[in-house]
Amino acid sequence: MGVRKKAAAEARKEVQKSVVSAKLRNIPTSPRKMRLVADLIRGVEVDKALNILKFSTKEASINLEKLLLSAIANWQAANKDGNIEDAGLYVSKVFVDGGSMLKRISPAPQGRAHRIRKRSNHVTIIIGTKNASK
Repeated sequence: MGVRKKAAAEARKEVQKSVVSAKLRNIPTSPRKMRLVADLIRGVEVDKALNILKFSTKEASINLEKLLLSAIANWQAANKDGNIEDAGLYVSKVFVDGGSMLKRISPAPQGRAHRIRKRSNHVTIIIGTKNASK
């Protein structure tokens, strides 16, 4: 490996140390409903995002709260000596992708049938530290 490639790889590794992600797959809600809740916590500090999700009336907020707690646990595992309060963690990215779709048939008048699409989604949360972004 060349010197420049090695230096670039080391720089990427340093940035990745301050960024941690968590994924949740095949959640049985539509991506549109999940994006409404994900937009509430994007770019917000972690403790404030947990409060938003805890007191939200949307059902999708339950899954996002569990996922955010998982991302925080991943950060603690990666940074054993780090303290959450001092780190300045925030939700840097949240994105919701469409998952697999269950296709069902509903009876309709005159012998016809309508298709029902039961959607699911995949959610990824990436949390970072304010210190690393500056």
